[in-house]
Amino acid sequence: MDLNVVLLITLLSCAATADYVRPPPRATLSFPWTKKRSSEPQQVHISLAGEKHMRVSWTTNSKHSPPVVEYGTSSKNYSFTSEGESTSYSYFLYSSGKIHHTVIGPLEPNSLYYYRCGGEGSEFQLKTPPSWFPVTFAVAGDLGQTEWTKSTLDHIKQCNYDVHMIPGDLSYADYMQHRWDTFGELVQPLASARPWMVTQGNHEKEYIPMLEDSFKSYNSRWKMPYQESGSASNLFYSFEVAGVHVIMLGSYTDYDKYSDQYSWLKGDLSKVDRKRTPWLLVLFHVPWYNSNEAHQGEGDDMKAAMEPLLRAAGVDLVLAGHVHAYERTNRVYNGRSDPCGAVHITIGDGGNREGLANKYMDPQPEWSIFREASFGHGELRIVNSSHAYWSWHRNDDDEAVRSDQVWLTSQFGSGCLSENADHELRKMLLEP
Repeated sequence: MDLNVVLLITLLSCAATADYVRPPPRATLSFPWTKKRSSEPQQVHISLAGEKHMRVSWTTNSKHSPPVVEYGTSSKNYSFTSEGESTSYSYFLYSSGKIHHTVIGPLEPNSLYYYRCGGEGSEFQLKTPPSWFPVTFAVAGDLGQTEWTKSTLDHIKQCNYDVHMIPGDLSYADYMQHRWDTFGELVQPLASARPWMVTQGNHEKEYIPMLEDSFKSYNSRWKMPYQESGSASNLFYSFEVAGVHVIMLGSYTDYDKYSDQYSWLKGDLSKVDRKRTPWLLVLFHVPWYNSNEAHQGEGDDMKAAMEPLLRAAGVDLVLAGHVHAYERTNRVYNGRSDPCGAVHITIGDGGNREGLANKYMDPQPEWSIFREASFGHGELRIVNSSHAYWSWHRNDDDEAVRSDQVWLTSQFGSGCLSENADHELRKMLLEP
């Protein structure tokens, strides 16, 4: 690659990170090259794609491999076949293989399916989420590809989860496109077996003025159910699973009241039926409530634009990343504790190469309940329509050890979602 290009990429990569001094980075994983057939499916991962459907995504080096998935409920006995779409992209001197996305279904809830991609290669297994409570989400942001990442994934593997949610910063490829390939290889054992629902972070942007568009790699590889949820962009969407409505927002696309994302959010919230989905969750990358010295104030504009909508809708829990540490708040709104606000959790501690953000503001804000700079992951087990159990697990401990834990109650059925609150929400949603 031309030296000038390398220097440009290096400078832009530095600009994508924060302006404070982080602890030393952790060791990056190495991925020895192994020869594979050009048609062999690689980087297999699955995601939810509308009611009772799943999207299977994978890559092949061959440009002629078909976007076909065979699947069934018994091993090597495929009763169904679905055909999808294929795409590819170029980025500087890099050209991706063929990237395939195929939707399968309808699928039965809480069931095991066996499937094969492209008509050949290895057989994979997936388990569909349940149709109702209880349901368990694993959560980890800012993963990267380090020894800490592997530790996080090993811990998550021990968790009996139904869906994995990532609030941004997946591969830390940072313009080096082969790192997207190695990330896909790293997560395939887990991401091919349970749906991974993701949103974008700053490290997915990879924008180079006049040369490369933002999120080209991310949008090509990690297609989410934006069309199924009425969105015009892969950067913001929603999905429903087992009595939970989840909204994935974009911190790096327009979010002011005149933006497409804001209009879509109002429309999506207007369709939420809390009798059918008693729990309402929101994920995005840049936290709105953060007492770490890292990334201070970066989420303020988005919070000012969108927090009133979330409070009026009775959002229960907001999950974010970006800050490489863990923090949990009280129910909070407009900068102070509020029983009708959402609990905010920052969980950007999945294992990134930049190290931990271990400097916190002093004194600790009254809305901040627990904070610690350690790598780990979270688990959200929603037990029924009113109660859920959240736990955070350090990588330094065994998976069974809970370093932070709390019972949460849904806003559904509370005074916060009274007729007056419903009227307030309808009024906000009808505003031009």
